[in-house]
Amino acid sequence: MSGVVIQVQQYQPSAATTFLTTQSGSTRDASEESDLLRSIRAAIRSSGTNTVNTTFSPFFAGGSESWIDQELSWNDYCVVLSEGGVIKRKWNLSQENQIIQHACIGKLMQSTGCSGRQAHGSAHYTRSNETPGTTNIFGPFASLRDETKAVEDLDEEIPGVFIFLRSIGKVFLQNGMDYTFSLPFLVHKAWPLHPHGVLIQRTLDPAEVDEARATGDDPLPTIFTITSVFSEPAAVGITGGILGGCGNGPIALVDEEENCSKPLVTISASEEVVWVSPDVSNHTGEFLVTFDADKGGLSIWRYAYIRPKDAPVPLTRTRRGSTSRKSVPAPGNRRQSSTVSDLLELDRRLPPPSQDIEFDGDFPPPFPPISGLPPSTATGITAQPPIPGRKRESLSRLDLSLTMDRMALGGQKDAEVLITPVEHGRMKASYWAQQLTTHHLGERQLSARDISIALFDQRFDGTVHHSLLAVCLPEAQVIVLMITVDEGKKSFVVESLGTLEAVAIASIRATRADIWDLLAVKKDGSLSLFTHGLQELRIRLRLAQPWNGDSNDSSEVISLDRVVSLKHVCVSSVYMEMSDGKVYYARLEMAPCDPLVTQAIQVLALVLPKAQAFDLHRNFLESWSQRYFRTSPGLEFQEFTLALFALLELKLVYPFKNDESSSSSVWERFSALSTSNRSFNDDPALKRLKLPTPPTTQHYFLFTLNVNPLLAPVLYALHMLAEDLRLVVLRYESLMLLIPLICQIAHIVRPEWADYWKRLCPNIMPGWPAPSTTRVEMLDDRIPVWPPDMSAILYGSISNPDWQFPSYGTSRLARSFSIDPSFAFGDTEPLVSLQRLTAAYMCLADKAVSSTQKRAELTVEKLVSILGTAEKGTAFLNSLPLGIAAPLREAIRTCQLSPPSHWRTEHYDLIGRRDLAFSVAGTQPELFQKGIAQSAETYMNTHRRVTINSLAEQAKSASLGEIDAVSGVELDLKGFTKIRFGQDRRLEEVARMLCSSAIPSVRLVERPELNEHDQAKEQQHQVVRIAERTLALPYGRAMFTFGSVMTVTKEAYVTPKMEYAVKVQPSNVTTAPELGKIPIECLNWGEFHNGVAAGLRIAPEARGVESSWIAFNKPSELTPEHAWLLEMLTWHTFGYLTPKHDLTSIGVLLGLSAANAGTGNRHVTKLLAVHTPALLPTQSVDLNVSLMTQAAGLAGVGILYLGTKNRRMAEVCLHQISRKDLVQPDLSNEHREAYTYCAALAFGMIMLGQGSSIPADLSSLNRLRILVHGEGKSVVNSQAHPTFDVNITSPAASIALGLMYLKTEQRDVADILGIPSTVLELNRIQPSFLLMRTVARSLIMWNDIASTPQWLLAQVPEAIVKAMHGHVRGKPADDAIELAYYNIIAGCCFVIGLKYAGTARHEAYIMLSNYFDMFSRFVAASGPAFDHKIKRSAVREGLNLISIALCMVMAGTGEITCLRRLRYAYGMYHQAFRYGVHVATHLSLGLLFLGAGRYTLGTSNAAIACMIVAFFPRFHHVSSDNKSYLQALRHLWVLAVEPRCLMARDVNTREAVYLPVKITTKEGTEKGATQLISPTLIPDFNKILSIRIDTPRYWPFFVDLENVPQHRISLLKHQTLYVKRRTAFLSYTEDPRGSRSLFVRSGSSAGDAATLDFPQLTDTKAHPASDLTHFISSFSNDTLFLAFADHFSREDGKTVEERVFHNYCHAVLLDSILQDKMETLQSHLMLYQYRTQLPSSSYFHLRLQDLRFAVDFYSKVYDRRFSGRSENNIRPSLIRENTVSGALQALDERLAEVQSSTALNMVFGRYARGELIVESEDAPEVSRWLAWYLLRHGVPSASLLAILKQLAQDAHAQCATSGNVDLRTLDEGIKEVLRGTGTKMNTVFGSGWSGPSLERVIDAWQGHS
Repeated sequence: MSGVVIQVQQYQPSAATTFLTTQSGSTRDASEESDLLRSIRAAIRSSGTNTVNTTFSPFFAGGSESWIDQELSWNDYCVVLSEGGVIKRKWNLSQENQIIQHACIGKLMQSTGCSGRQAHGSAHYTRSNETPGTTNIFGPFASLRDETKAVEDLDEEIPGVFIFLRSIGKVFLQNGMDYTFSLPFLVHKAWPLHPHGVLIQRTLDPAEVDEARATGDDPLPTIFTITSVFSEPAAVGITGGILGGCGNGPIALVDEEENCSKPLVTISASEEVVWVSPDVSNHTGEFLVTFDADKGGLSIWRYAYIRPKDAPVPLTRTRRGSTSRKSVPAPGNRRQSSTVSDLLELDRRLPPPSQDIEFDGDFPPPFPPISGLPPSTATGITAQPPIPGRKRESLSRLDLSLTMDRMALGGQKDAEVLITPVEHGRMKASYWAQQLTTHHLGERQLSARDISIALFDQRFDGTVHHSLLAVCLPEAQVIVLMITVDEGKKSFVVESLGTLEAVAIASIRATRADIWDLLAVKKDGSLSLFTHGLQELRIRLRLAQPWNGDSNDSSEVISLDRVVSLKHVCVSSVYMEMSDGKVYYARLEMAPCDPLVTQAIQVLALVLPKAQAFDLHRNFLESWSQRYFRTSPGLEFQEFTLALFALLELKLVYPFKNDESSSSSVWERFSALSTSNRSFNDDPALKRLKLPTPPTTQHYFLFTLNVNPLLAPVLYALHMLAEDLRLVVLRYESLMLLIPLICQIAHIVRPEWADYWKRLCPNIMPGWPAPSTTRVEMLDDRIPVWPPDMSAILYGSISNPDWQFPSYGTSRLARSFSIDPSFAFGDTEPLVSLQRLTAAYMCLADKAVSSTQKRAELTVEKLVSILGTAEKGTAFLNSLPLGIAAPLREAIRTCQLSPPSHWRTEHYDLIGRRDLAFSVAGTQPELFQKGIAQSAETYMNTHRRVTINSLAEQAKSASLGEIDAVSGVELDLKGFTKIRFGQDRRLEEVARMLCSSAIPSVRLVERPELNEHDQAKEQQHQVVRIAERTLALPYGRAMFTFGSVMTVTKEAYVTPKMEYAVKVQPSNVTTAPELGKIPIECLNWGEFHNGVAAGLRIAPEARGVESSWIAFNKPSELTPEHAWLLEMLTWHTFGYLTPKHDLTSIGVLLGLSAANAGTGNRHVTKLLAVHTPALLPTQSVDLNVSLMTQAAGLAGVGILYLGTKNRRMAEVCLHQISRKDLVQPDLSNEHREAYTYCAALAFGMIMLGQGSSIPADLSSLNRLRILVHGEGKSVVNSQAHPTFDVNITSPAASIALGLMYLKTEQRDVADILGIPSTVLELNRIQPSFLLMRTVARSLIMWNDIASTPQWLLAQVPEAIVKAMHGHVRGKPADDAIELAYYNIIAGCCFVIGLKYAGTARHEAYIMLSNYFDMFSRFVAASGPAFDHKIKRSAVREGLNLISIALCMVMAGTGEITCLRRLRYAYGMYHQAFRYGVHVATHLSLGLLFLGAGRYTLGTSNAAIACMIVAFFPRFHHVSSDNKSYLQALRHLWVLAVEPRCLMARDVNTREAVYLPVKITTKEGTEKGATQLISPTLIPDFNKILSIRIDTPRYWPFFVDLENVPQHRISLLKHQTLYVKRRTAFLSYTEDPRGSRSLFVRSGSSAGDAATLDFPQLTDTKAHPASDLTHFISSFSNDTLFLAFADHFSREDGKTVEERVFHNYCHAVLLDSILQDKMETLQSHLMLYQYRTQLPSSSYFHLRLQDLRFAVDFYSKVYDRRFSGRSENNIRPSLIRENTVSGALQALDERLAEVQSSTALNMVFGRYARGELIVESEDAPEVSRWLAWYLLRHGVPSASLLAILKQLAQDAHAQCATSGNVDLRTLDEGIKEVLRGTGTKMNTVFGSGWSGPSLERVIDAWQGHS
């Protein structure tokens, strides 16, 4: 009885089942329950029956390329997931008090959150309305941020377990997330869907059906899908047709429009889902099958996932004329404004809406949008709980219908409210089904449970892609349907194929790797497998016996009872129930493990007809199953060979059969294993051992009487397979098994093919084919005489692109023999390597592309597109033989040297340019991964050893419990600070100065005349002075440490403490200020700024700053320190604002505004309005809010609406400048000045640079003019009180005017702010007003600003200039003039600072430093007179401003002379220096080292406005002083900061390195180039055109910001260039002068090249780089090179060979390093192996052929087609031509020695004459020599030589008879003709049939003619 024998084992319950049964038994004692109770329980299935349910789900593990059986089991309260029988996870849900209804494994789409969405904490609300054209206000970084915000997060499908309880569902994903969602109905069953989501069927209550019948409505739908846990389950929509989706095309609906406009049509409630197609590879489509028990119809549906369109936005009720972005539906955002009739048709209870109502854009939809949106798009949802989750135990019909109505209508509110347009079908359903066919199953009463379904055999069958679907009905009848794709209509067609008989069916992965088969149980209880379509393969079961190792054990089948049913089938495992109730387990894994057999069967399936292909497969499986499916080497192939011979009716004849084989010992049996012998031959040590003599019985030949017509196609297919194996070095072993088979078949139909293979593998089979023994009648003329040699074809294609070579294609195999092949494996390509190589070579040989560079690029692109990743590409190249790989490697090298700029990461990785992959393609590596090696030297230089002192210090502070105190000046910038400022310690110095947590020491002048009490008083005086300085430190520290903390830990965030104590020298006493000396208000503000500084340390891109983190850090009592939430604010705002803590409120209001600067966000506006009476409808509302907080609110409005030109807000701010109740100063409004400034600045920021001459702007202009100059005296009532205080409004309005008309160049506006020039006028106006006016005027006339003395003097009125010149000469000048002069100059300096902020312009720097020094001298001079003090304070204010201006220009540069000046200023703290002076000094220090030198200031409009606000020229007297200006605004510089520090990192070690870069910039029209050394600050991004790296030490590249947007984005994001160091150099850090590069060290080493070509012993000592190991370690830190030098270039070789080899390796290493081509190390070693291998080794001839390919390529093709000569861009090849030719020459010399031997001569003679060659057992090498000679000289095959001999003789005879012929000339001519003909008939590479061998052939002919 034939059939495949399968072992089965008795089934043991899985671990999960055992666990669940024991667990459930223990939870409730079952014995006490009566049977009745149990049956009732089972009936209602509510309180639980505790049965264990199991589902299986095949899971394809991507990494290991293998299937895993996942098993999910559950009882009432516990779910267990196991893989392959091992428990992986368990979930216990007993605390939910609900019973698990169903569970399944599925996938869920999750956003990975890759884009920088979290970057700024959650303070970013979404933008509501943005007017176009506002982006230019902000710099390039802000616009980039908006772009990345708009980028959707990447989504990925994550597998997880879905568990459905009674009223809730739970999802546990593999990545650790879990979700709970509420279920409005009971789930009956669930199935996973493809690509993601699950399909659920709810239980249909009989009551519901009755009710539906009574009312005449249809019951509500029962089939839903869940694609997102944030939306309600969506019904499945029905569509008329699904388009596309075959392959990877996009999917669309036929009736898209209709579905959008009409309510959703759903699958009828009576349909019950029977089966959903599993997610397997190569499926043709996704199907589901439903059964309608009432009608008896079985429907087959095709389903598809279509991402729902955006959730509908309610209509907007906007003011007409305003352009809100949402109110205009974008095209393609198919939103239906529903018509009245639609609404009425749906629900008659709603009032008829009028037509033109519009809805408010940001009104939250009353219910979460219910479409299956992924969480990333459904923004409104996260804020509210997804579904009101009452725990409902039962659901009434009413409850359900309400939910449904809500789903249809998006919820209803009161009747009064207007209706949201109805969400239509297209919005809601995410899965759509198209009914393919309905099958009527007659009138039988069936239920869905009785039907089982299997999908199998999904493949291409020669015409179309098809899938078979089997439906098994209860009475043993199986209907088989075929589903095919109709290409024309792009839809699916279902046709019936007939019926089978079977009791149970299942689809199973058995005989083929990717295509599933049908397992069926027959009526008689036997098993069959239907494969290759519906070909039946019988299966016999055998109970597995313990195997005892005896090979001749009986294969009798212990019969098992009949199979009744299949319990579970998963991938290849099956659990069968027998008639005696026992369950057995079997694995039907019958796909061969040997890749050779798999490929052979697949190739033959493409040339054999269906029946024969199946016979072959069946024979193979049957004979292999007799051998227990063992996989020992060669066994599977042997079984395959026998099956093939049986198919082709070939008989095996063993001529040397010996009888005593049975009594062979183990030793002899060992010798019979074919593989072991070969490995002994090739091993230099093992081959000396004595081996058992191999038995001759191995030799067989085939015998046949009649030629099977299939022999030729089989031979051709197997030959192509062998050619495929020949191209992969790793498969040579398989090739040795395959060739004997090919030769045996070829002997019968085409002996020349046997000759071809015999030359390549002479050791393989007995006998050379000889023409004398060929039987002509058996030859098959359908195949060519000489077989297609793929390597020659590939060579020809690149050598001569015009040659049309037969492109390879397996599909052509069968066509040429006119066979209709079986396609049993679909259209999978069996010969993958061949296919890939041909594709790549086609690109290399493309004659349409003339440029070498372009061809190379196409080839690399091709390789990446075929192989996918760079790793796979490299592996593929490494698997090719040397010669074949050479052209591809050269192409890669061409690209490596000049890569194109538009590639993706994979391409750059493949050509070995990781630097470009990171710098250009925009992927970022993880910095500081584990295992990235720093070079030893860098390590030694950077890691200083800890001193004992510092250890003691640490221990001491730990004992005091100060372990986690921070000083606030730590910079966590690994590797950056070391190289930003070279070796000096300026960063440490600044950190010391700005540290507020250490005790400073102060030297006091000793005054012995004072008594002790006075001395103490004096000390306290000083302490308070120093405390003022300490309070001002956080301003600078915030800037210095800005953005230096990259990661936020989950612990509490520590704010450094403020230390007010002082150590007084020389007495060395620590004195703390007395209580009450420093007012509490002052301390509070100090703490506030301290908190801000701490908060700003967190980098903008730091992860982990989110609402929960802030809530965690919120103290119970609000402290000033905690108000630093200024910058990172979130939803917790309300919690913060309720306790009216002024500082916190200010922090929150400004922080929220700053985070949303320029967005005009509505939520934030509402929040500000609550604190700002000005924004409320009635301003008389008595808000309990201090004026200071109100001022902050106004400023917040300005920041929030920055540059938006929002008229309403601007009006409000303008009115507040002259607020009525602030005219008279009194106690309640001491902050009135600050309030006025805030209002003015807010107005200026809103209207930033938008001033024009339209009426609205002109009225604002008039109002501002009045505020600047005061109201004119009215004649009528001169007694009237002024309505505002011009002394306060004037400076404020000036600045507002300047900001409004920023950069508009309107001279008339600037003239409003004229500066008076007469003393009389000057006396009428405060001198400080002049400063404001100067600044404002310059802002308007922005382009005129220049850093020249001429411009500066032009700003000062002439009269004042003249008076001052006189003053210098000694004439007295009026005080008013002096004061005016100082103020005007200070204003001019400030403006220059603004204009050149962050540019480090030399002229600006020189000019500002001069003024800085001049003012400093004046301040230092002291005079007794009171008026001198007045002047001095004016100059002091000016100096503050100039110092800030100077540092604005030099921001982030850390310039050392500026630092010296500031250090001097820092040390001054006597009486005249008040708090404001310290603030200015520290701000300057901070600016100079902004972000430790990583940031600088931008000059966009927004940046200018923010700098004016932050560095506003009103300085405070003490730290609690907010009367004149709000201190909190000083931190607004944050919005002007740009990260413009260009870093270079080494791509291999990720270390920051020094790198010279050339930057091309564009100012206006002129271009300029600057050379900088990174890390360095670079110019404004909008001005940079390109960055070029061009240094001999690194691989060059070019970043083109002008033309390649990708480069620009990448650089904006990361400001980092990754560079790849050339191997012959060290980095600039390790070797600053370049004295240690290899070129310097090695001198000229001409001897190296010679050693590569002819390895020999030279006197290496003479070589400058002789001591290579030491030498390499000193200049290279590459581990590969170090190891190579260490192992292969030693000097301790014992034998000559070893020394020669080391010498050779030495040369190879130097060559690779000098030219930076690591990839050639391997190739050179391979060449050395080729050169020295023994002719007796198995692969000698294959390697020889490969070497010839390489020689011909490098000598004949490389220069023409690869070197770039045609473009005059010539480059040397990776391997020098002489090196390759040298290797071949070495082999030729050895061949010449062999040639002269008599044995070879004799055999060659016989070959040339076509006589039979008998190989002698004792001299096998002669046969090898012959093959070697024939290969090397390209001699035609023996049968061809016989014909040529005949032709030559005839020609000679004919010509010689005619007489008068010079016989010598005649012979020469005949020889030439012979040689030409022979070469044409034979495939050789570049060199044809060689002359000397032709002579030898003729000699052989004549020897016997």
